[in-house]
Amino acid sequence: MRHAATRRSRFPASTTMRTMPGMPRPTFTRSLLTPRHWPAWLGVGAIWLIARLPQRALMWLGRRLGALVRRVPSQRRRIAAANIALCFPELDAAARAALVDANLRDIGLMLVEFALGWMGSDQRMASIPTRIEGLEHLEAARAQGKGVLLVGGHFSHLELCARLVSQRIRIAGMYRRMDSAVFEWVVLRARLDYADAMFEKDDIRGTVKYLRGGGTLWYAPDQDMRSKDTVFVPFFGVPAATITATHHLARMSGALVIPFFHRRLPDGGGYALRLGAPLDGFPGTDVETDTARVNACIEQMVREAPEQYLWVHKRFKTRPPGAPAIY
Repeated sequence: MRHAATRRSRFPASTTMRTMPGMPRPTFTRSLLTPRHWPAWLGVGAIWLIARLPQRALMWLGRRLGALVRRVPSQRRRIAAANIALCFPELDAAARAALVDANLRDIGLMLVEFALGWMGSDQRMASIPTRIEGLEHLEAARAQGKGVLLVGGHFSHLELCARLVSQRIRIAGMYRRMDSAVFEWVVLRARLDYADAMFEKDDIRGTVKYLRGGGTLWYAPDQDMRSKDTVFVPFFGVPAATITATHHLARMSGALVIPFFHRRLPDGGGYALRLGAPLDGFPGTDVETDTARVNACIEQMVREAPEQYLWVHKRFKTRPPGAPAIY
């Protein structure tokens, strides 16, 4: 079922939410026009042009880029192969190699989907076939006056699906600053155009306030952040350093935790977005148990569309004491 942007009013944002804390909208400064930033502006221009391509041409370009990524030897292939070998020991060598190839091809689609997510118009978003399931869980949370943590994983179409779901519900997100000042200005402005707010990972007070006010925050806690606030819990049966923020944010805000899965449908069929039932009894009394539950939810999502997951990330870079390095 397709949901257009004009139907967003089903979950209206309150005036209070609009004034919630978060990262301020960036302002343009003349320093961004200095020659050292010109290459970045060329990149921004290329992204803008890609986002203006018709959908069929956009996906064709993504597939061609993916074919190039697959053919060029790189560290990405080695990382993806190591991760897939760890997480899918039941597959034989040929099946693992095929999954690595499919995943590298998916990176090309990821690149054009990022462009579309950042710079596509609302009208363009409304034209993309999108199937959303499980909105009744969000309705029930709103009826209870609860905030919601939408917890998902780093799939290749994460940025685009954030835009797509924002056509239906108001969301906020977690934000990590970019190294390029130009891209910081462009991307943060783009995200604040469709999101209630963007919070830096250390802005616990602002995030909790937003959730206590009934806001919906989407974030993906499935990367190795090399943070002190992590525990080793299983991910595909492998000990993975995992941030404990889901437990702590739910405990401090009273928010419900709802798994959020999205995948690209085959043959140009658009995207399927699914909100699961809130995790029962979450948060519990034990942070490791809760964090393991979150990892188990994300693992289940990945198993549904493994080729679309970001296997090129060094998920197991941080190792338990005495364990050998993987990469």
